[in-house]
Amino acid sequence: MDISERLKEARQNIGMTQDQVAEKIMVSRVTISNWENGKSLPDVVSLISLSDLYSISLDDLLKGDSKMTEKVKKDAKDANNNKRLIRGTAILVIAVLLVYAVSTIVGGAFKDFCEGAIWWVLIAIGIASAMTYFSQLEAEGNKKE
Repeated sequence: MDISERLKEARQNIGMTQDQVAEKIMVSRVTISNWENGKSLPDVVSLISLSDLYSISLDDLLKGDSKMTEKVKKDAKDANNNKRLIRGTAILVIAVLLVYAVSTIVGGAFKDFCEGAIWWVLIAIGIASAMTYFSQLEAEGNKKE
């Protein structure tokens, strides 16, 4: 039995409609239908919510469904990559602020250089963030197809 069948059976066992489940876990009824018909797979957060709602362990929901297990692994990897990106950006911003703070104390040409360079660094951070955002949108779009 794959996860779509398990989800449908679990929902029916507790006597809820797709609309009721959708409202409880804050997704659309169509999303629930797609999960139960095998058209798409729930994300990790939704799986946890469904597990709680249906009083079924995550292990029981995932057992034997290799597609879902791979999706959970990929979602975890994506989350880890996002954490690294955020951490790297934070470190870069802190470094820029420290350099700027030192430049205001030191003054002179170094300060002028830092004031000119800070805008280029901020633009680079913005471009990197935008590229990451759009690549995630594209990846999500590819998942839906």
